[in-house]
Amino acid sequence: MRLKNKVAIVAGAGSIRPGMGNGKATAILFAREGAKVVAADRNLEAAEETVAIIKSEGGDAIAVHANVLEETDAKRVVEAAISKYGKLDILFNNVGGARGDNGLEVSIEDWDFTMNLNLKSVLLMCKHAVPEMIKNGGGTIVNNSSMAAYHSHNLYAYSTSKAGVIALTRCLAVGLARHNIRVNCVAPGLMDTPMVAPLMNEARIRTVEERVPLKRHGKAEETAYTVLFLASPESSFITGQTLPVDGGMAAR
Repeated sequence: MRLKNKVAIVAGAGSIRPGMGNGKATAILFAREGAKVVAADRNLEAAEETVAIIKSEGGDAIAVHANVLEETDAKRVVEAAISKYGKLDILFNNVGGARGDNGLEVSIEDWDFTMNLNLKSVLLMCKHAVPEMIKNGGGTIVNNSSMAAYHSHNLYAYSTSKAGVIALTRCLAVGLARHNIRVNCVAPGLMDTPMVAPLMNEARIRTVEERVPLKRHGKAEETAYTVLFLASPESSFITGQTLPVDGGMAAR
């Protein structure tokens, strides 16, 4: 077991719709690999569903109802981990999404919401998780960005905020290295997850066929295994990096 005796927070551990999202898949995989999991989500029912799956497989997990765009909630998630398990080793920042019109038609409200959702949430969780990791002698943080950070995207706020996640990851990695805390990113490409289910149409399928060398959508479990690698000792000399999970799309 790669995460035996580790304590992990997954922020955004529930799926927004039926099915397996990146956070849910990662929380379940962490538990299978021996971690005690704190599954945080603004939708308590979704977090509890993730925890129920973990417990049905003999794992150890708790659900925490939290909107980590609010600092008090971000702090409370970390406090829940310490109260229940006594330490914190791993943080996976999976909260994210997009809202608003394309291009410059985006409203300021939707721009601010998307920036907060994708970027501020990472900052707030790290702000409160890092001191506990330092007490514990180190830790690992994995942030969820997107391949949209590297390509022109019609949702300007989404692409820009995800690029910000990568920049913040690099800053954190260098700044926290002296504390034995590693910080990395995953960047999923065109995935088949509940978040993008409303976008599944013929045009998207053609896009996948044209842009993805492996000629298919990615699965949440494939993101989860990448996060597991970055969170585990197997990647002990890797920090400040972003690892695409995109079926080869970036190689074109």
